[in-house]
Amino acid sequence: MNANNRRPRPKMAAQETKRQKAARSRRMHILGRLGFISLFIIAIAVGIVFMGINNTVINAAEWNKKGTRNLDDTVLIKPLRGDILASDGCILATNLNYFNLRIDFKAKRFMIREYQAAIDSLADSLAYYFPRRTREGWKKYLSAPLAKPKKDRSSAFMLLKEIPDDEVQRVKGFPYFKRSSNANRTGLVRERVLKRKYPYGDMATLSIGRVGEVAPRDVRGISGLERALDSLLYGVPGKAKKVLFTDRVANWTIQPPQPGYTVTTTIDITMQDILEYELGDMLLKTGAEWGTALIMDVETGDIKAISNLEKDTIPGSGRYIEAMNRAVLAYEPGSVVKAISMIVALEDGFAFPLDRQFNIEPKGVGYRYCGGRPINDTHSPSSLPVSRFLEYSSNIGMAKLLTSHFEDDPNAFRERLRDLGFFDRFNTGMARERTPYFPTVANNKGGKIALSRMVFGYSTMIPPLYTCAMYNAIANDGKFVRPRLVKALRSPDGTDSIVPVSYVRDSICSRKNAKILRDMLQEVVWGEGGTAKALKSDIVRIAGKTGTCRILAEAKPSEKGDTAKDNRPKIGGYLDGHYRLAFCGFFPFDKPKYTGFVMISDPSPEYKGAATTSGNVLKNVALKLYSRGMLDNCADIRKEEPVESRPTLYASNDKKRHNTLAAGLHLPTSTIISAPSPSDPGLVPDVRGLGIREAVVTLEKAGFNVNFTGTGYVASQSPAPRNRLPKGSKVSITLKQD
Repeated sequence: MNANNRRPRPKMAAQETKRQKAARSRRMHILGRLGFISLFIIAIAVGIVFMGINNTVINAAEWNKKGTRNLDDTVLIKPLRGDILASDGCILATNLNYFNLRIDFKAKRFMIREYQAAIDSLADSLAYYFPRRTREGWKKYLSAPLAKPKKDRSSAFMLLKEIPDDEVQRVKGFPYFKRSSNANRTGLVRERVLKRKYPYGDMATLSIGRVGEVAPRDVRGISGLERALDSLLYGVPGKAKKVLFTDRVANWTIQPPQPGYTVTTTIDITMQDILEYELGDMLLKTGAEWGTALIMDVETGDIKAISNLEKDTIPGSGRYIEAMNRAVLAYEPGSVVKAISMIVALEDGFAFPLDRQFNIEPKGVGYRYCGGRPINDTHSPSSLPVSRFLEYSSNIGMAKLLTSHFEDDPNAFRERLRDLGFFDRFNTGMARERTPYFPTVANNKGGKIALSRMVFGYSTMIPPLYTCAMYNAIANDGKFVRPRLVKALRSPDGTDSIVPVSYVRDSICSRKNAKILRDMLQEVVWGEGGTAKALKSDIVRIAGKTGTCRILAEAKPSEKGDTAKDNRPKIGGYLDGHYRLAFCGFFPFDKPKYTGFVMISDPSPEYKGAATTSGNVLKNVALKLYSRGMLDNCADIRKEEPVESRPTLYASNDKKRHNTLAAGLHLPTSTIISAPSPSDPGLVPDVRGLGIREAVVTLEKAGFNVNFTGTGYVASQSPAPRNRLPKGSKVSITLKQD
């Protein structure tokens, strides 16, 4: 039988069938999975297509609206705050660029190993240049982020805060940061911040003011001019909106911000420095609680300098620092108010005749008006004319003069002061500015007694600024100019706006009465009974008035009752042995240029005189202004050498020659020139008037080389005689013939 015709064995056929079944099963399983995946992909594709159609066709308007709304969101751009300048253009407040340095520990290519190795050297450098931490402190601070897992490390770790650019460059030169300028490798990120800076430090702090954050990242004025003129200084914010670029969404400026106005103040830096020094020096000397002082320009009312110093609350510091602006707060003024009362008496005419005599009751007896407590004078004679009331600071004289005129209506005195503009608000821009307080009193015994105190400075509350402004009017022939702290504004486009000089009243008194008052105030310093005789100076003549007032004690809370509507402070009597000493005046007397007020509160008991404390501050300020030529004077007060009108015929160091000419030939113009003594080597001899030969010999003997021009006798020499020069120096002489 042929082998090809043989039938397969049953066993082999069965094995082949099993393999075929297994292959078919695997194929079906694979096809099933493939079909499932295909269906899943098709479903996703259908979903994508559906969502695409839904978003771009069916609900396209809604999605476009949402996208437009997000892109239409606007962001405010903060403007650059305006500068504050002194009267001469010196910067008192400005904005400067500072920088925060941060480390991004999540930077893509951050050199973590190099950073770890450099921590010690970084700590050394940082401790040396930024000793706010020790070396160990810096090392611990720099190592702290590495203790966290990489995902938890900060991407904005604060290294240094608000440092100037030169210090940023120094940090970039540290060994680790010097390795690369790429922030992705070192992690060093520089963040710019604007800071409000005051180049003159605490000078006129309370008048210029300060800024602070009134909202997150929004800096506004919180005191002084910074607050009063905040709307001008702040500027106008700009606007930006989000714009879709190819790779990102970013802000696009649609309205640029407008910088704030530049404000030019009336402050004179030199005068401010002088006033602060003199006030601080007197406070240290007297151990006073606080002091306030200001200087005004007589014609314009410009506040040229203002200082408020208060004893530091840190025990044992012994310092005086800028604190509360007491120049605009109200205090009992004491006798400085007598000049203001005298304005009313002169204008209403009842002060005349000025030589009318008033009896002054002796101390201990005093003057009892309406049965009240006796009014006393400290050193007045038994009788005084009206013209000398201010000179002797007579409480009794002022009380008798004023009450006799206003006793029918005690409030009429207050209304007369209102007519003068005394209660008008000045609006200087200084925060917490108060107006004077004179109480409204009943027309009875109590009201009349109150009137008798008000006329010489008690039972009233007057800010130093207002007292100074009234004295300024007296110095200004009665013109009541409004005090001002701002004299010009400059808009962002460079346009200047001058703040004009304005007047509270065109006149509070006639020129004649202003002159009478100035003479009265001069006698306070120069008169026989003047209370400020310590302020006499032939260099700068000062006129003004002293004032001493006991300090009011605050009442206990249970005694205060409701807050007064006029913000008048409640009181609880006077403190024994505690006084405020004030002086207000103007200088130079002949042609007043500046008016000043100084008040010192609660000095040591041995300092009881207002003239030797507050007055002395103003006197020293006046003398220093004179020495700097700031009182329309020549600062050089040296006397010029007398010039001989007749020509010098001959001069010599030789007395024999002098005698021959003077006695023998009767030539009165011969002169003896004295050479420096041998004990003064190095002094240039005076050879003026000598002939050329004797001049050269004299100079060469003294060790100097000589250079000369001209013929005749020595008319001038350089360097000047009596200067000390090293030997061998050249001396030039000029000869001339008459």
